[in-house]
Parts: sequence; C-alpha cells; structure tokens
Amino acid sequence: MSGTSTGIRSDATELGDARRRVQKLVCDMPGADRPFSEPWELRAFAMAVAAHHEGHYEWSEFQLSLIDSIRQWEAGDGGEPWSYYLHWLEALEHTLAASGALSDSAALDDRTRQVLATPRNANHHEARREPVTVDPARS
Repeated sequence: MSGTSTGIRSDATELGDARRRVQKLVCDMPGADRPFSEPWELRAFAMAVAAHHEGHYEWSEFQLSLIDSIRQWEAGDGGEPWSYYLHWLEALEHTLAASGALSDSAALDDRTRQVLATPRNANHHEARREPVTVDPARS
C-alpha cells in the first residue's frame, strides 16, 4: 500500500485535494447558495473540471462548446425545456469526443440511455462516498 508516514494513501489525499478544488470553484460561483438542483449536476460540473485538470482539453474549448450548445437551443423551436447542466453535459461530451477521449460514441449513447432510464431513487439504499451537495459556508 502506497502512502505517507501518517498512513494516508496518496490517492485518497489527491482525491480530497480535487474535491476541495471543486468545492472552492462551486462556492465562488454566482448563486452559490444553491447552484445545483440535482446531485448529477454537481457530478457533471466536477467531471468537466477533472477532465480539464487531467489535460483532456483546454478550458476554452469546453467554453466554446457550451456556448454553441446554448446557441443551438436558443435557435430551436423551444420544445426542449431549459437546463443549463444538460447543455454542460452536451458540451462535455462534444469536447471529449473532439479530443479523442471518447472513441466509441455508440457505447456512450447506450450508457447515456441506461443512466437516463434509471429511476432517481435507484440504489438509494447504497452508501455514497462522493459528495452530492456543497455547503457554501465551507471554503
């Protein structure tokens, strides 16, 4: 087991550091008292930040993709309800695909359909280790 002299695993420390970085980003957002309506929105936010920090894309690429997704929605017929984080996910998927990180779009589409078909309370009895909310008072 790799770790430091205190017995803490280095990967756990890195995960904690990453969570603190994301939490700081969230707390600094406008409307940080409740920036996410659903737990998946926080996860989508964290995935985009993590993929950027891992070097999968430049942040400006993601921003441009997000702008494009929102513009397409605005130009549409208004049939789809507004959801910022659905555009966020679309931009993330597009940016990762363009970078080559997602090579099998059919598998991604299948998995996306599976996730969307899963009831909101599925596996509610299982413990969650990742944060699903962020306390804006903590920084």
